[in-house]
Formats: sequence, structure tokens, C-alpha cells
Amino acid sequence: MMYKKMTSNINEIGKQALELSARDRALLIRQLLESLEDGDEEENAEELWIDEAKRRYNLYKQGKTSERPANQVLDDAKANLK
Repeated sequence: MMYKKMTSNINEIGKQALELSARDRALLIRQLLESLEDGDEEENAEELWIDEAKRRYNLYKQGKTSERPANQVLDDAKANLK
């Protein structure tokens, strides 16, 4: 019985969230995601991203990767999301 009430509450919250502006929904999403993150994991993620950026930069400097304009990459990403 408790599960059904909780699901009902979640559905109601979801409906209210969809009435928010796109900016407010994005802020809400960020807050919810941050509430799930642990501080240690966040620090580790930052280190992992730095390592990945260095790896990609080294590949670029060695000529082992191709370069594309940012707008083309973003257009391709948007097309893949549709």
C-alpha cells in the first residue's frame, strides 16, 4: 500500500516538474543528480576526466585522431538524440 502512495507522489511531482521552464527543469535535474553523488566519487570523476583529456590531447598531438569543428560535432550529437 505504501509503494502505491509513493508512486502516486512521484507521478504528481513529475507532472509539476514538467510545468517548469526548461531552465528550471535543468536546475532541478542538476540538483537531483548532485544529491545522488558522493563527494569521493565526484573527486575521482574529476581526476578521470583530466586523465581522459590528457590522453585525447596526446593522441591529437601525435596525429592519431581527426579534428572536426565543434558545430559539426554538436549537430551530429543532436541528430543522434532524435
